[in-house]
Amino acid sequence: MSSHTHDLVVIGAGPAGMSAALTAASCGLKTVLLDEQPRPGGQIYRNITEVRPTIAALLGPDYRHGASLAARLTNSGVELLFGSLVWDVARDLTVTAQQNGRSFQLHAPQLIAATGAMERASPLPGWTLPGVLNAGAVQLAMKSAGSLPAGRVVLAGGGPLLLLVACQLLDAGAELAGIVETSPAANRWRALQHLPAAVGVPAYLARGLRILWRLHRAGVPMFAAATAPRVEGSDRAQALSFEAGGKAHRLDADVVLLHHGVVPNTQLSRLMRVDHEWDPVQLAWRPLVDAWGETSLTGLRMAGDGVSIAGALAAEPAGALAALGSAVALGRLSAEETESRAAPLRRTLRQQGRIRPFLDTLYRPPEWLTDPGDETVVCRCEEVTAGRIREMARLGCQGPNQTKFFSRCGMGPCQGRMCGLAVTQILSRALGKEPEEVGAYHIRAPLKPIPLASIAALSSSSAADVAETRETR
Repeated sequence: MSSHTHDLVVIGAGPAGMSAALTAASCGLKTVLLDEQPRPGGQIYRNITEVRPTIAALLGPDYRHGASLAARLTNSGVELLFGSLVWDVARDLTVTAQQNGRSFQLHAPQLIAATGAMERASPLPGWTLPGVLNAGAVQLAMKSAGSLPAGRVVLAGGGPLLLLVACQLLDAGAELAGIVETSPAANRWRALQHLPAAVGVPAYLARGLRILWRLHRAGVPMFAAATAPRVEGSDRAQALSFEAGGKAHRLDADVVLLHHGVVPNTQLSRLMRVDHEWDPVQLAWRPLVDAWGETSLTGLRMAGDGVSIAGALAAEPAGALAALGSAVALGRLSAEETESRAAPLRRTLRQQGRIRPFLDTLYRPPEWLTDPGDETVVCRCEEVTAGRIREMARLGCQGPNQTKFFSRCGMGPCQGRMCGLAVTQILSRALGKEPEEVGAYHIRAPLKPIPLASIAALSSSSAADVAETRETR
């Protein structure tokens, strides 16, 4: 597209995207905000504008905080296009999205992608059985529909979200059969060096201690530094077996919830071919950005957990800084005014970031998760095992894209979202190379499956045309 429909397009209505859109509007930028969901909030504040009060109370004040951001959007002047699935972004920053079965395009000189995080895949034996879910998926079900898993629930993995979800399920009346933490014991000693900085953010530590005390007081069985976890069952999950404390254990379960942290969702940044680096602590890719969120592609900015995992309260100032960068680039703010508005945002970012080295080190995934056994399925879409990926390395494949060509690994509907990190790490070990040398999947449009009819009906409608179409349907 040659003509601009807006000054700024923001993709993603989580904390970073909402904050970016609100800040941009305050700078006088004609801004449009797109999100796949029908309402604002992203994953962390999912359904915040419609959630039942009882569920909101259950999810706690951190979740309810999102209501203020969502409320401010209503009268902000930001054009809101919810229910819009972004499936392509061109190098000239033309955004192609689908709404109500019709594809349309928007174009602006500045684009902020606030694509957020996704849960790390947990490839272990039995993880593809019915009844095995990511812990975050259950939390989203609570937010969206107030639903709970039925029967005995076992949670396995590591990270703050695992314990938070366990506590929320307990408060909601779910039957918790046990919590199996898989973070290696050595992580605790490594994390101690970062504890003094973490003490500077006492609210985080206090919340974590309250969650642990709540679970302990309820008598929920908890196991630490577990290894060799395996979901047992024939037609569906029936139990989780593992080793802990030098003994073999088996917990009967109707539902097994897995969680090994969250990682940046880099599908869009990979599509745009911007520069990335490998984070050796979070064990994930992250796009390289400057102080204003700009990537190696001029005009494309990223903010929030889509850049690096730091949490919702850090995503807000990051989104605002990206919007200020857009305003400066468009000549809407002076350098002096920009620095004045940016200073408190940067202070908040630094404060929120003090806890991250401690948490990232404490919950660094165990090696057996990133180097699973040969029989373990890694690519769920195409049912490709870790052994098959190692076979590709022995045959001469030097990276994920060659491996995809010869084995179909990563060729399914998710385009490697689930298996991408694991494939890079398995190949890294098999080839004796660093993850940066191995690389990641090349991502191509469409980012998610869409009907051919939607592509066929593609028009270059302006945002006003799209809004008018939506109102008449």
